[in-house]
Amino acid sequence: MYVENFIFEDYCKRIGFTGDAQATEQTLNALMRAHLFSIAFENLDVQAGKLVSIAPQDIVNKIVYQPRGGYCYEVNSLFAMALAHLNIDYDLIGARPMFYATRWAKTHMVVLAKLGGDSYLCDVGFGSFGLRAPYPLSKVNQIVQQDDDYFQLLSSDGKNFILQAKVDGEWVNQFEFDLYPHDLVDFIPANFFNSKNPDTVFVQKLLVVKHNPRGRKILLGDRLKIIEAGVTTLKDYPPHEIPKLLKDEFGLVQES
Repeated sequence: MYVENFIFEDYCKRIGFTGDAQATEQTLNALMRAHLFSIAFENLDVQAGKLVSIAPQDIVNKIVYQPRGGYCYEVNSLFAMALAHLNIDYDLIGARPMFYATRWAKTHMVVLAKLGGDSYLCDVGFGSFGLRAPYPLSKVNQIVQQDDDYFQLLSSDGKNFILQAKVDGEWVNQFEFDLYPHDLVDFIPANFFNSKNPDTVFVQKLLVVKHNPRGRKILLGDRLKIIEAGVTTLKDYPPHEIPKLLKDEFGLVQES
């Protein structure tokens, strides 16, 4: 994904990445973690009544230079731009979120990076218990520990996959996907759906997620969930304190 205004050095500065950037598994892992720990998953634009732009130039301007966060189409596209700069082959993949009460459309987007004969599931934009590092498809049907979190990628045929996370001691489905590659423009209908449909969590509630080396912080509506070393704490905030919370905990400024 070549984007004229994407400057790799500016992206690295935005995420605090100072390592030797090469087309290696080590770089892929370090880049994804730096991105996760620096850029928030957030739906502030949706909550402001806007249709989120997934034009590549707009994504770069918003996340790298404003700087803001974004949801899956934005943050995963930005990550794909970095992979393209490093000549790491990848596919954009449509995934079906599985935390809704009914079967949902494939409205999530992930990145499948390809290195050294293996493929790696990469996702820096999932608004729930998302990955913290690339997950090699060669470890399918195995439990993988990432920091204090546990994941498993289930598949019976090597073509269709379900990502599960261990949440409060139980394995919980996060999303399912196959290996069919997409272009970014293929996600325009799903982006419109997530920006405007009242049945989506993005339209219903403020949702912000920020990872850190010890866990993650999730703001859903007025409730902040902090997960650190497997321990969860919850705190509710009155509406007038949300802007300060967004700035202090997530580095975001909410539009008035």
